[in-house]
Amino acid sequence: MPIGIDAFDDEPEAALDVTPGTQPYRVLAFLAEHDDQAFTQTEIHEETGIKRGSVGAVLSRLEDRGLVRHRGRYWAIAEDDRLASFAAQRGASSASTTDDYHGGDEA
Repeated sequence: MPIGIDAFDDEPEAALDVTPGTQPYRVLAFLAEHDDQAFTQTEIHEETGIKRGSVGAVLSRLEDRGLVRHRGRYWAIAEDDRLASFAAQRGASSASTTDDYHGGDEA
């Protein structure tokens, strides 16, 4: 679907879509869930289902924004308070989908 030229001109070049379901979100979510470990691109591909060729590009964009870090072949979530908040929000979101809500008929 095309976008208007105003949106094209106004979109910051460095914008990165990390809304739920996007590849950057899936990588961040996976790494945040395993913040005590580091993974190779192949392992991230296998765990997230993102195409092997796309994982490297996603990780590079996330690294450019300081959201992930790497050493050698291994990648991990960055040490950043924003990412701790991201992980906490994901945990709260998961918990809310499993909560049992009932109507107000109880007294």
